[in-house]
Amino acid sequence: MTEDDPKTLVSTQWLAEHLRDPDLRVLDATWYMPDSGRDAKKEYDAGHIPSARFFDIDEISDSRSDLPHMAPPVEKFISRLRKMGVGDGHQVVVYDGCGILSAPRVWWLFRLMGKTDVAVLDGGFPKWKAEGREIEDLPPMIRDRHMTVQRQSFLVKDVTQVAAASKLGDHEIVDARSPGRFAGTEPEPRPGVRPGHIPGSKNLHYATLLNPDGTMKDPDALRAAFEAAGVDLTKPAITSCGSGITAAVLSLALERIGKTDHALYDGSWTEWGMYGDLNVATG
Repeated sequence: MTEDDPKTLVSTQWLAEHLRDPDLRVLDATWYMPDSGRDAKKEYDAGHIPSARFFDIDEISDSRSDLPHMAPPVEKFISRLRKMGVGDGHQVVVYDGCGILSAPRVWWLFRLMGKTDVAVLDGGFPKWKAEGREIEDLPPMIRDRHMTVQRQSFLVKDVTQVAAASKLGDHEIVDARSPGRFAGTEPEPRPGVRPGHIPGSKNLHYATLLNPDGTMKDPDALRAAFEAAGVDLTKPAITSCGSGITAAVLSLALERIGKTDHALYDGSWTEWGMYGDLNVATG
């Protein structure tokens, strides 16, 4: 049972009760790996939660970067969200087609932009559909809404900061990838990226934080999962993954257990694994 919190996570029941609220905005942030054979926008067009707007993670990103879907400049975030009719004073709920996979990335992006009235839908679209709730294939009615942004730079880390944290050991770097990718025994999905992990980092596969129905575990179980992975929760945390998507699942989980001193390594393993002068650990 979700403890509804409009700043982190809300249940399908909560969303159903608030769906007609005038200041609620729902975003479909479904994203799939390029080799998945699935098209998130086509799936959205075929059916989505009523009035949901499609948030394209790859497009609403920093087009100047060679790395995938890096956080967009403030101006681009504002212009794209205004076109979606999302702005100041809105309560935002983000969901995805996997349950909880890419929606937390958009939750984190809103937080990075200083927006805190944003929650992830627990269990996402699969749970919504399984419960027989309303779905539509109509585009939403959009009215432009003013948006002000105040970027919270402490919520994101770059490669230099992460390298320093790895060397000094003054942060816990937590990697959301699968154990095989973390250990370097499974190949990386992106060409040119070395296998392994950031020296000193801990592995907590994001799926460990989810229940079999795709909802997030309760805060006590989340805390236990971090501790079982050897994460010292008294240190500030840096979350990481393959390309900054599932790292945000860890960030959301940390927020759920009341830990606020965490940041996300936006370049994640795609960046670290490309640079030959950065040390890589395996095993």
